[in-house]
Amino acid sequence: MNIWPPFLFTGIRVQHIGEDWRSARVVLRKRPWNRNFVNTQFGGSLFAMTDPFWMLLIMHAIGNDYFVWDKAAAIEFVKPGRGDVFAQFHLTDADIQSLVDEAASGGKVLHWFDTDVVDGSGEVIARVRKQIYVRRKPPKTATT
Repeated sequence: MNIWPPFLFTGIRVQHIGEDWRSARVVLRKRPWNRNFVNTQFGGSLFAMTDPFWMLLIMHAIGNDYFVWDKAAAIEFVKPGRGDVFAQFHLTDADIQSLVDEAASGGKVLHWFDTDVVDGSGEVIARVRKQIYVRRKPPKTATT
């Protein structure tokens, strides 16, 4: 993922993805080309560093029998990011079981996940919310 253009050219680096795809850690390095007019982290980059992870973690956790999409998002800028910033994602067994249980009937499931973007001292720079859509795929039918 580190050579994916939206990450490569913005200073975003994936530091860790768990072998079981239940966790991830991402850093946004402050660089001259990704700062804003007042020399702090660009808000679009703060959002981009969090964008794909909940969907990816859930897709790997629940398997190919489900549609998984990003549905909605929101970001709250809490304070200026003056240096490198970090985001961590952790998908619990309870999260996974809840999504699978809710999707069992074939209806859509909409679930919000929250992520704090923090600076090197752990202070919150931004809060990001992502709404994930999950739906069980219809069973495949045999054709004759």
